Amino acid sequence: MSRRSLLRAFGAGAAGATLAGCGVPAAYVQPGDRAGRDFSATDHTLRFANWPLYIDTDDEDESKRPTLDTFTERTGISVGYTEEINDNDEFFGKISPALMNHQQTGRDLIVISDWMAARFVRLGWVQEMDRTEQPNVAKYLDPQLRSPAFDQGRMHSVPWQSGITGIAYNRKKLGREIKHTSDLWADDLRGKVTLLSGLDESFALLMQGNGVDITRWTRDDFYTTCDQVEKLVKKNHIRRFTGNDYIKDLSTGDVLACQAYSGDVIQLQADNPEIEFVVPEEGAELWAESLVIPNLARHKRNAEKLIDYYYEPEVAAELATWVNYVCPVPAAREVLASAKDEETAALAEDPLIFPDDAMRARLAIARDITSEERTEFAKKWNSIVGL
Repeated sequence: MSRRSLLRAFGAGAAGATLAGCGVPAAYVQPGDRAGRDFSATDHTLRFANWPLYIDTDDEDESKRPTLDTFTERTGISVGYTEEINDNDEFFGKISPALMNHQQTGRDLIVISDWMAARFVRLGWVQEMDRTEQPNVAKYLDPQLRSPAFDQGRMHSVPWQSGITGIAYNRKKLGREIKHTSDLWADDLRGKVTLLSGLDESFALLMQGNGVDITRWTRDDFYTTCDQVEKLVKKNHIRRFTGNDYIKDLSTGDVLACQAYSGDVIQLQADNPEIEFVVPEEGAELWAESLVIPNLARHKRNAEKLIDYYYEPEVAAELATWVNYVCPVPAAREVLASAKDEETAALAEDPLIFPDDAMRARLAIARDITSEERTEFAKKWNSIVGL
């Protein structure tokens, strides 16, 4: 099950993009209208919506989530946890009517990809958090994730997990090493390469392969990339565009190299050590999926407490051992390194969970696609991908 957005079609996302792009007055919520009455002091609960398979579970009872159970034991706050987010746009369509009409969503905390969080922040649909009540976030949040363009200072969002969009390949079957994005276009990979279908998931790495600084990419950069991909499609070089189903193609050998997410590859390597993940010399995209508190949440303070709890290095380490994505709490590395279990301790040395300095130097956070650009760019990209 995917833990990254699969932008399968413009569909529900078109409504959100149009709203944001056209500046519909009813959509934007003024700062003074975002907070509701907070019942946290008397009602020790909160509702937390997340993606499937994105939290630790008990080995013997999958209905139990050890870190959440510990939080409840420690604070007395019970968490109504639901795995209801399968796609960013689909979830946007589910809760946007309430948010644009100044109504409660029935959720106190949600996890969405940062490109979608950017849309929520622009529309004024999420509340600013009180960092004075979140000392762990203030102290331990990865410096590289602290201030994305859409949320300077991270006052409206906090990364749940992070990751890298890079290249995965089967070195044994390919018979050579991949170091650059351009290596994907070599003749011996014709028909054996897949790219991600989602616009927000795919474009940054491809631009980086062309030497573009993705923190400030331009319209011309986007169309240059589109022209390049169109030519590759016409030559039948690209086998297909995928969601997370690239995992199956890579495992079976139908595909030898592909765009991939770092966390997925860690899991693939457990079964096939010949599969490697590459951060190309030109760079790769560092992304995050973040916790946000929607407007009028009834338990904002409880939600802030839960967020800060997950930024304790010991808790972050426990979560990291299960999800295997880039941990947004670098201090968790020391916790894992000191573990008595050898497998757990080895995770501290995995650069796909704790990137080393050399890898970090090649990682960048792409500037977001603006609301004005989204309709045009999505239409162009989807025509190439076939969505």
